[in-house]
Formats: sequence, structure tokens, C-alpha cells
Amino acid sequence: MRVLLVEDDVEISRRLRASLEEAGFAVDQAFDGEEALYLGETVDVDAVVLDLGLPKLPGLEVLRRWRRAGRNMPILVLTARDAWTDRVEGLNAGADDYLGKPFQAAEVVARLRALVRRSAGAGSPVMTLGDVTLDPTAGSASVDGRTVELTARELRILTYLMHRRGRIVPQSELMDHVYPMAEARESNTIEVYVARLRRKLGRDCIRTIRGLGYRMG
Repeated sequence: MRVLLVEDDVEISRRLRASLEEAGFAVDQAFDGEEALYLGETVDVDAVVLDLGLPKLPGLEVLRRWRRAGRNMPILVLTARDAWTDRVEGLNAGADDYLGKPFQAAEVVARLRALVRRSAGAGSPVMTLGDVTLDPTAGSASVDGRTVELTARELRILTYLMHRRGRIVPQSELMDHVYPMAEARESNTIEVYVARLRRKLGRDCIRTIRGLGYRMG
């Protein structure tokens, strides 16, 4: 799953990015409001972590413009402001959740996962399809109760496909959601990782819909 992290404090951004990547997210970063506005309107992400106290353009205005433009990705707002009126203003502008500073990175990760689950229509953090079970929180998968070891990239791909089970996911969409912008991409890498997942989870767990993409379920 791909996240846009918008935080102007370089050290906080660095720590948060490390925690998010360790949790299996692909992370893009912006350090001011103008950059955030552009990326949020042009890059397809699964969720956003948005600080309100940004240079160039306030985070609240970025949030309003995204929503006016029809961008409906889940947004977790971070802010040092602690007045209840500020929280209400952020939520009314279109934020999905709110976390005050200082915060624990683990809570940011947990709240993001919950937002992504809700946006995909899933309640439980554990997803099951046939004899395949995935627990993104634990970073683990199993087949018929047998634990399967997955690499970080395999876990990202499986998580995205499981969240969209029953739907055809084009290869280009899958690539966009498991690679951050700064990371080099090759057109055949998705095919390689899908082949590895089939070997580990079962040949029929991920179907190739010729000319369209991949589907689970």
C-alpha cells in the first residue's frame, strides 16, 4: 500500500517514513504544502499522513483543495494544535482521522491501517480468501494454517490484491501502489513477484486476466 507522508520537520518525517516502510508501506514524501497539493492531485495513493503546520500552503488548505478536486483517499491529520476547534475544523474539511503531536509512530501505523481497511470495506485486520490468510499487522501470511515467509515487496503486492479481492487490478495500478516514486521500476518485476507468490501460496491464488491484470477471488 502506498502512502503520501506530508511533514515539514525533516527528522519527524525521516522517523515516520522508516516506521511506515518497516510496516510494509511504500512511502512518498512532501515537505511543504505546495508540493503536497501537487502530489495529492497527481499521484494515486492509498492514504495520506498530513501535517497541518506546513510552509508555502497550510495543511488545512491543502486538505480542502484535495476534497474539492474529488480526491477521496483516507487522510490522517497530524498537528501540534490541541484545541478541539482545530480538530473539528480539520474533520469538517475532510480529514478521516486526527492525531496530535507528540505521537508514537506505532499509533500512526495502526490508524493508517484502520483507515485503509475501512476504505476497502474491511473491518477485521486479518483477511482470508480460500485457504490463504493474511495479517498485515503482523506482516504474515499462511496457507491452510501453514506460515509462509514473504519478502516486503511480496507482502505489499499480496496486501493490495487482498484489499481488492474480486476486482481486476491492472499491472500498472499494482506497480503504482507498491513502489514509491523515488524507487526505480521495471515492467517485468510485478510478473516476477506474482510468480513467486503463486509458488508460495498456490498456483491458482492469483489469476491473470489476459490483457487486463490480476485478480484474487
